[in-house]
Amino acid sequence: MQSERASRYAFSSHPGAAPFQIDRAEGAYLIAPDGRRILDAAGGAVVVNVGHGRPEVAAAWARASEEATFVVPPFATPSRVRLVERLQDAWLPEGIRRCFFTSGGSEAVDAALRLAVQHHHAAGRPERWKVIGRDVSYHGTTIATLSVGGHLKRRAPFARWFPDVPKAPACYCARCPLGLAYPSCAVACADEVARVLDEAGPESVAAFIAEPVVGSSGGALVPPDEYWPRIAQVCRERGVLLIADEVMSGFGRTGRRFGVDHWDVVPDILVGGKGLTGGYAPMGAVFARDEVVAPLTEAGEDLMFYTYSAHPATCAVADCVLEILERERLVERSAELGCRLRRNLETLLDHPHVGDVRGVGLFQAVELVRDKQTLEPFPKQAGLTGKVVGAGLHEGVFFYPAGTEPARDVILLGPPFVIEEEDLDRMVGVLRRSIDAAVARIGA
Repeated sequence: MQSERASRYAFSSHPGAAPFQIDRAEGAYLIAPDGRRILDAAGGAVVVNVGHGRPEVAAAWARASEEATFVVPPFATPSRVRLVERLQDAWLPEGIRRCFFTSGGSEAVDAALRLAVQHHHAAGRPERWKVIGRDVSYHGTTIATLSVGGHLKRRAPFARWFPDVPKAPACYCARCPLGLAYPSCAVACADEVARVLDEAGPESVAAFIAEPVVGSSGGALVPPDEYWPRIAQVCRERGVLLIADEVMSGFGRTGRRFGVDHWDVVPDILVGGKGLTGGYAPMGAVFARDEVVAPLTEAGEDLMFYTYSAHPATCAVADCVLEILERERLVERSAELGCRLRRNLETLLDHPHVGDVRGVGLFQAVELVRDKQTLEPFPKQAGLTGKVVGAGLHEGVFFYPAGTEPARDVILLGPPFVIEEEDLDRMVGVLRRSIDAAVARIGA
């Protein structure tokens, strides 16, 4: 009875029963109340990296909680100091030293937007307030982060709240919004960023924000190698800050510390989350160059913190997770296993409804289409992605549902870095059968 009541009333935003109940988790598996083991092919929401149920992480939380329950964010605590030092010494790109912590990814991106605007305001450029984002993107669920994002479904109810600021086209080679093809396109989508900035009036633009590898909205969209270096140049020439949103792609998910490391680009502001604590505690982070923060310091301003910014126990958890990633060389493992996963996923390209396989590291995606030649999607009302996820759960594997227009149906794979090779192989076999079952249900 208690379990039934919990599933029915656990989530106030969902008046019905919870879609699924999990009692505990370990390694790469979720465990249902009846003992059924479900392979977490999604890492939750592409969060879990060091695996579920590690006692040393729980112990780190407990020790920090005994030392200090809550300390106002600007004060230093041992766990805060250790985390910042580890990030500066071993994780952050060269030139990025400033750290600001939040309770999650949406808060972190929101704070990054505030920092960018506040930077220009403190430097005597209050006219620079616009932040330009891209289509087919996702940066969070606050009003500010939805406004710069390009996830159409999640933006729709709040459209009247958003300023009339243009967006750059997505870097989406399979469905190029410019109707071109790589490499003959000469990465024209990067030139489009320059055009959008110029049309918006670069003297009014504070920052440009983008995901180095697009996450849930497009499904592991990896740009051509020329894209990010050119974007950095475009922003630099116009005095526009470059914000890299690595909430999903950071901390080893792509097989490098951060996605930008694949292209040797150092943004002005770097946003992290998810993998920073591996799912063991709610945390996001904003990292910045000294030059970004300097005008605030000179003006006697600061970036206003959130109540739970740099919570002592959460910092201890993050420090422990990063130490595990280093000690067990799990970033390198993400790169190695990512190659195996990609090879396995490419066997799905012979499927009549698999339109694309893409990604990097343990951050891979499969786009599903009705017509393989034209990439015509299934009808929205078919709900294909949800049916694939349901079929996967029936076989004991959880896939992450992703996508927004025009990438309507995408399955995103982001398993824990500790996953075994045979489980990677199993994921792909189950995914093929799940696609078949879902397509059969809608009678395509």
